[in-house]
Amino acid sequence: MKKRLQTQFSTRQYMLSKDFEIYYYSDTSLTEVAAHSHDYYEFYFFLEGDVSIRIGDTQYPVTYGDIMLIPPHVRHRPIIHSLNAPYRRFVFWISQEYCRHLLDTSPDYVYMMQYVQTSKKYLFHNDKIAFNNIQSRIIRLIDEMKSDRFGHHTQIPLCVDDLILHLNRIVYEQNHPIEYSEEKSLYQNLCIYIEQHLDEDLSLELLAKEFYVSKYHIAHIFKDNIGMSIHQYIIKKRLAICRDAILGHTSISEAYLMCGFKDYSSFFRAFKKEYGMSPKEYKEYFTQ
Repeated sequence: MKKRLQTQFSTRQYMLSKDFEIYYYSDTSLTEVAAHSHDYYEFYFFLEGDVSIRIGDTQYPVTYGDIMLIPPHVRHRPIIHSLNAPYRRFVFWISQEYCRHLLDTSPDYVYMMQYVQTSKKYLFHNDKIAFNNIQSRIIRLIDEMKSDRFGHHTQIPLCVDDLILHLNRIVYEQNHPIEYSEEKSLYQNLCIYIEQHLDEDLSLELLAKEFYVSKYHIAHIFKDNIGMSIHQYIIKKRLAICRDAILGHTSISEAYLMCGFKDYSSFFRAFKKEYGMSPKEYKEYFTQ
């Protein structure tokens, strides 16, 4: 993780901004935080450490990729079992006023907040691919907030809204699993299947067998709908996931295997063609 993204931990439990704040913490000496609550929403993204989170009377063990959403006025605190590994996490605060602003734009932005308030379910698990996608959005937001590049004041709320909408989509889809249906077109069902199986074999032969159609029909459908072959579509999807992963906490060698590439050389060639530099150069360029 980029060192300059890190913030020194503070026990402050109020916002300095009226809208949102985000922090990356990595603590090796923090032993105890008192139970507390606040008047804003707290998103918690767990990266590493021997920690549980107590919310009300319930204690939740957390693992890499877990997200928690703690609503206003709900008492909570971390329980640090040991510091054999650093306690690393992102913490994102968003005010109730900003949530109302998002609700005026679309209820899609606050599905997760409303769900947590009514269900009292605060913890959401994610696999590595999904969490790397989230983490890349968080890093991009922190980068913008720490930068003085042209347009960063305009870009920051766009990054915030994109992150929030993405989190809402994840929770909605966890609660409403995507299913293949006759109502959806074959193209839509194929896209759903590919999205859910990027780390597996996605050959035309396998897809044809899975959907009971000829591989030539599948190839024709993709060319008609998006103007590229299904092979190109799958490669672009895998590369995007790999790009997010290597900018996060995942090594390059782990990322390409996790995303369904069978060997490094084919991954390397595809990555360089897509992004104009090698995976190592890309990681170094964007994490300097």
